[in-house]
Formats: sequence, structure tokens, C-alpha cells
Amino acid sequence: MKLLVTGGAGFIGSAVVRQAVAQGHEVVNLDALTYAACLDNVASVADSPLYSFEQADIRDAAAVEACLARHAPDAVMHLAAESHVDRSIDGPGVFIETNVMGTYNLLQSARALWERKGRPESFRFHHISTDEVFGSLPADPEVQFTEDTPYDPRSPYSASKASSDHLVRAWHETYGLPVVLTNCSNNYGPYHFPEKLIPVIILNALAGKSLPIYGDGSNVRDWLYVEDHADALLTVLGRGAVGRSYNIGGENERSNLELVETLCAILDRLRPRADGASYTAQITFVTDRPGHDARYAIDPTRIRTELGWRPSVTIEEGLERTVRWYLDNEAWWRPLQSRDGVGTRIGTKA
Repeated sequence: MKLLVTGGAGFIGSAVVRQAVAQGHEVVNLDALTYAACLDNVASVADSPLYSFEQADIRDAAAVEACLARHAPDAVMHLAAESHVDRSIDGPGVFIETNVMGTYNLLQSARALWERKGRPESFRFHHISTDEVFGSLPADPEVQFTEDTPYDPRSPYSASKASSDHLVRAWHETYGLPVVLTNCSNNYGPYHFPEKLIPVIILNALAGKSLPIYGDGSNVRDWLYVEDHADALLTVLGRGAVGRSYNIGGENERSNLELVETLCAILDRLRPRADGASYTAQITFVTDRPGHDARYAIDPTRIRTELGWRPSVTIEEGLERTVRWYLDNEAWWRPLQSRDGVGTRIGTKA
């Protein structure tokens, strides 16, 4: 199958690209190479005859149309997005332009391609979204997001992703475009851009800086190892029902404080502080993010029962792999720390 992957130089997109090439798919990586992208993420497949790269911005309708016409993929996997909640608080406009208008441009170009091909039933437009579109959950562990949970976005980022989800469903219902949708929980793992919680904690700890935790650290997230997520996405692409959405979770709920303490314990073992103290001594609690959702948790019943998929990596195993990767790959993350906004507190303008 020939896949066009948008955002394939980003964190999740690059995991999809690497895994798709490994599975024998031909992959076209379409990426604008904005601040959070890095072609080093796909260096392992860059020389493969199955891989090609197109630098284009999904906000540029003409460029998107030309790329799809030139490559005529069998499927579009749409991962390109502005995704950092704190950045959406300070500058929501680019989130609307990229996540909403960019998705519209892709849908229009994919629809045109699909119609030129004779509307094949095998064509797919796979839209990758987030559990944040569902809003915030109570502490009750019995309450989880399902595919039928009403949308209740609470940040500019999640609102823009909710909007794009609705567009994809509308293009299916109105024009018949064969789509599948997925909403995932928080991802982590290798190549995670160093403005998100887990890499911030690892790199700040190594640098002797404070380990900032929003509020009291009680906010809960379900953590999904990125390579598990890539596997799930390719599973849904290949076997998911047209017009159906699938929630993808890691089945690993942790509070932010628990997560940071686990990272500190791993670092204490793998890279002890010179003074012998625990890295937990560097934990500090900072003013909470505006509109910070209390809890996310996914009910994975549909993807498990319909497609037989479950995550393979536990949070303990995944966090250890992640810490070891950052310890071994300073040449990857060090240059990224100089990029715009990295290492500074943003998202406080509200």
C-alpha cells in the first residue's frame, strides 16, 4: 500500500513512518518542518526505496493538491497538527489555521484524488486525533472516554482538533469519502520533542534544573508508548471499519506527580546525582495551566474486541526505555533545546 503521512517528521508521525516502511509500505512523508519537526526522526528509513519526503504546509491548499496528485497514494494518514496546549493558549490562531483549515485542504484534495481514481472502496483517509476533544473526566476510575462520549473541548488546541474531527465525519457522510478516525491518549517515547512533560522532566533533571509540575500534580493521564500507538494506527488503517472511530489508550493511568516520581526513580538508578540525593529533590510545583483538564482515561473496548489490538508496553517498561533513549541520544535532543519557546514557561497569558 502507498501511504501519504502528514506530519511524518514529528513525534508520532515519524513512528508511523518508521513502522510503515518496516512493514513494506511505500511512504510519502509530507511535512512543513515547523519548530517541532526533525528529519533525524526518520533518518533510519531515509535511504529506503520505499520512502520519499515532500516539504509542504497543509495550510497551502495548492501544495497539498499538487502533492496528492503527484503521488496518488492509496491512503492518507493525517497526523500533521499543532499540538502543544500551552502554545495554543498564547497563540490560538495557528492552531485554527493548521488543524482546521489544513484538515479541510487535505480532505478536499483527498476527495478529488479518490474521485479521479474512480471512488475505490479500498481508499482510506485516516484522521488521527486526541482524547482531549472529550474534555475532562472525574476521578472515578469507572468513568472513561468511549467513542460515544460527547465532545467537550476546553483549550484552543482541543477545540481545533474537535473541529477537524467533525470535518472528517462530514466529508464521509456528505461525499462518501472512506474515512477512519482515531483518538489517542498521551503519547511518550523516543524522539519526543523537548517541550512536553516527560522529556522536560528527564532533561531538566540531568541539567540540575527544577522539575516543574503544574498545580498539585494530581492531574491524571493515560500514557501510550508511541511505538504501540503507531502499531495501532496501522492496524486501524488496514482493518478498521469505514466511517468508524477507535479510541486508542495505553491502559496506564498515572497522576503527573506519580509519573515524575517514577522518572526520578529510574534516573536515580541509571544516572545518579553526584551528591547522592534523589532527583525528587528538584521537584517544584508551579502555577497551574489555565483550563487544565483533571483526568483523561480511555476505554479501549472497541479496538480490542473488533481489531484484537492491545498495547504491548507497560508504563514501567516504556518509561525506562524512554529514559535510556534520552541518555543515549544527546546529539538528537541538544540542538532542539535552542528552538523557539523550548525551555521557557508558556501558556500563561490567559
